[in-house]
Amino acid sequence: MLLIDTSHPIYRPLWVRLLIVGFCTAWAIIEFVNHEIFWATVVGGVAVYSAYVLLITFKPPAEKVEEATPTPPAPDAE
Repeated sequence: MLLIDTSHPIYRPLWVRLLIVGFCTAWAIIEFVNHEIFWATVVGGVAVYSAYVLLITFKPPAEKVEEATPTPPAPDAE
């Protein structure tokens, strides 16, 4: 079971996925520097999980192909 729904269109651009992982990593570093080891571990785990799901195993969903409505055949010109 994935906790992050990777089929959502917000995750399609690479910069969004990098921003999420970078933000979580920076937050974990800030917590570690402030000697909040518990929160650094929690947010570090979120960063590792999001990096795994959003960067390593991410496969973009297939493009939706809209089926064209068939056009009726043109009447014979006589």
